[in-house]
Amino acid sequence: MGPDNTLPTAQEAREAWAREAYVVLADVARSYHAVITYKELAEEIQQRTGIRTKALLHNWIGSVLGRVVREAHRRGDPPLTALVVRSDDGMVGDGYKEVLEVAGEPPVEDVLEREQHAAGARLDCYRHFGATLPAGGGVPALAPRYQAAIERRRQRTEKPPQICGKCFVQLPSTGVCDSCG
Repeated sequence: MGPDNTLPTAQEAREAWAREAYVVLADVARSYHAVITYKELAEEIQQRTGIRTKALLHNWIGSVLGRVVREAHRRGDPPLTALVVRSDDGMVGDGYKEVLEVAGEPPVEDVLEREQHAAGARLDCYRHFGATLPAGGGVPALAPRYQAAIERRRQRTEKPPQICGKCFVQLPSTGVCDSCG
């Protein structure tokens, strides 16, 4: 509610959420390799501000995070929005392109390249906001859920083919040699 007990406008709500999101994300950045989901961030900023919406998350969170991107750039802080990831796959959202745009960098279309950029930005956040870092200053890390998905894919594709011990031909998926039986 505003000072005269009126509901805030959509713009006032987004501005209040953005101010609070900055505080929340700076706090997340104080823990090495920490991330927060869009849903968690949305719930936290609505609770802290007392301003709630029934609008779908994807209809308003982008404009809130856009404000955070521009404010971080204005302050000379690293892009705090790199800490915000999707809950289903642990990756930054499509709105991450605004981080690059505001910084004057070219867009990154490749998903892995974008995630690696975000990982570097997260490390900058941890360093800037005082996270306790391991010896050597830490390393950029993909969001844990995304890293786990990459590892699962790698394990599936890195298995060497099975070879028949008698005729040295690659075995079919059944594991039984077609030539030797």
